[in-house]
Amino acid sequence: MTQRLLRVCLLAAAVVLLPQAALGDVTGAINRIRIHGCQERPGSVPRLRENSRLDAAARRLARGESLPEAAHDVDYRAVASASVHMSNVPDDGAVERLVSERFCSQVTDRDLRDIGTYRRGPDVWLVLAIPFSPPRPTDAAEVARRVLELTNQARSRPQRCGRVLYPAAPPLALSMTLQTAALEHSRDMAAHGFLDHTGRDGSSPAVRVTRTGYRWRIVGENVASGVMTPEEAVSGWLGSPHHCENLMSARFEQMAVAYATNASSPGGIYWTQLFATPR
Repeated sequence: MTQRLLRVCLLAAAVVLLPQAALGDVTGAINRIRIHGCQERPGSVPRLRENSRLDAAARRLARGESLPEAAHDVDYRAVASASVHMSNVPDDGAVERLVSERFCSQVTDRDLRDIGTYRRGPDVWLVLAIPFSPPRPTDAAEVARRVLELTNQARSRPQRCGRVLYPAAPPLALSMTLQTAALEHSRDMAAHGFLDHTGRDGSSPAVRVTRTGYRWRIVGENVASGVMTPEEAVSGWLGSPHHCENLMSARFEQMAVAYATNASSPGGIYWTQLFATPR
C-alpha cells in the first residue's frame, strides 16, 4: 500500500492599512518578530533568508499571477509557501505591528526558511517558503543509519498500527544487498514521477530483491515521496497502518532504505524502505 506524504501549505492573506509614510525593511520587520516572538509565541526562531527568486515571485504576484504560477515561473520549488499582500502600508514598523497581531503563527513557523518581497507604490507583497531541500546523495549512508535508528527505536516498544497493537520487536540490521534493490526502485520512481510498489518494468519488491542475489524467506516494502528527512519518513510510515505493520513486524530481520530526487517530478524526492529475512 502506498502513501503520499504532504505538508499543509499556509494560507495567503490580504490586509489594508491607511497610508502614512514610506516602507522600510520588511524582511527585517519579519525577522524581528521571529527573534523576539509575538502573542504567545516565544520567538528565537531562525531568521528568514532574502531569496532573489522569491523576490521575483512576489513581483509576479503584483502582476496578478497566482502563487503556484509565480513560483513555477521563477523556478523555485517549495515544500510549502504562503503569500501576504498589504495595501497602503505606512512603514516597516506598521508592518511589524500588523503581522504580529494577525499573522504571528504563520511567520513564526520554524520550518520557513526563505522570504521574498516586492513593493509597488503603497502596496507590498511577501512570499514565505519552506524550500525543497532534500538530503544530498553523499548523505545516503548517514541517512540510512538514521532511518535504521528511528525504526529500531519504534520497534523497541509496542506500537499501535491502526486498530492493531503490535508488541515490541527485535532490532533490524542494515543490508547493503537490500540497499541495491531499494535504490533501484527509488531511482525508478524519481525518474518517472510515480509512487507505487510496482516498478515501471512490472517488477514487485520480491522480484527486485531477487535480482540482487539476496536469498529471502519474506520481503516487505514501504515507499514515500515529498518528505525531506529520516524523521519525517519514519513518522509518516508509523502513521499509516500498513506501513506501520511492515515496520513493526517481528518476521523481518534486515532493512535497507534509499532515496532519489528529481526536482521536476511531482514528489521531488522518493523513498524506498525494504524489509527482508534471509534464508
